[in-house]
Amino acid sequence: MASDKIEVENVNSPGKTTRVDAAKYAAMRAAMLAVMPTGAPGLTAAEIKDRAKPRLPEDLFPGGATSGWWLKCVQLDLEAKGVIQRHATKPLTFSQVQ
Repeated sequence: MASDKIEVENVNSPGKTTRVDAAKYAAMRAAMLAVMPTGAPGLTAAEIKDRAKPRLPEDLFPGGATSGWWLKCVQLDLEAKGVIQRHATKPLTFSQVQ
């Protein structure tokens, strides 16, 4: 039986969508948004990953496996949808849109 899929966008490839596992997407999205601040200065991707990882369900991300890939996937999709924003900092930081 195939798992449920969800279409995601990529801020770097407008108009292109990809289908990914809906449960993993939803878990990472919830974990990211729970730890991300609203507005600048935001958090780096590494900080978001460190804070979100403990919130991920063990059955979907055993030992945090593949969490980096899923973080990037969800980050690019949420940016494309205008839910989060990147700040012109070095290193890049991200926050929820106010």
